[in-house]
Amino acid sequence: MSIVDFLAPEKWLRPDGGPRYVQLRRRLSDGVDQGVLKAGSSLPPEREIAAITDMSRVTVRKAIHALAQDGIVIQKQGSGSFVASDTPKIEQSLSRLTSFSEDMARRGMTSTSIWLERGIFMPSPDEVLALALSPDASVSRIARLRTADGKPMAIERASLSTEMLPNPLLVETSLYEVLEQAGYRPARALQKISAINLEVDNATLLEVEPGKAGLRIERTSYLSDGRTVEFTQSIYRGDAYNFVAELRLAKE
Repeated sequence: MSIVDFLAPEKWLRPDGGPRYVQLRRRLSDGVDQGVLKAGSSLPPEREIAAITDMSRVTVRKAIHALAQDGIVIQKQGSGSFVASDTPKIEQSLSRLTSFSEDMARRGMTSTSIWLERGIFMPSPDEVLALALSPDASVSRIARLRTADGKPMAIERASLSTEMLPNPLLVETSLYEVLEQAGYRPARALQKISAINLEVDNATLLEVEPGKAGLRIERTSYLSDGRTVEFTQSIYRGDAYNFVAELRLAKE
């Protein structure tokens, strides 16, 4: 069904249905639910909706503003209004050291993994430096696509010394659970976050268009005695995460 047919007022506008902007807001919301207006697509311009529905632009603007307050649409200055993505938006604290599986479970979401790589390899120069390995040491690597409620969220590539993770095949869901059972649960970590544009391979895995915004996070985790546990390089969807840090005023 076209948006013109869907918004034809004789199909839904009622004299006793309440304020006209409320009825329009409800109809547009139904359009999102029914797939007439798809996630990420732009809404028709206000003047076009006004012409189709025989409403004033003030009424249309009020309905769209109500949708934006509900998070159903996103208004962008100079670009118009867009249906919000159906990708869950995760607010991730930078002050807590938790695994992806733990984060999703805490939010009541189901996490799954699609394995990209898992095994023991010769370390790269970056891994030798980050994990404080000898050049002739081996390194355990696990790489996987992480999903939440079926939506791809991040590509996670973790490297550990074989002392910390002698058998990468032991990791089935949570890496931190395996490390905790072995007595190697990280106690602290350093993270570096940078903004990137997703390259074709990563964008394909994350089911977004190449060139879309993403986040690259490098994390090095340590035991309480200072030994390095893991070196993780992750790529996150830019539209799926908000990273939050609590800051306190420094004492002079």
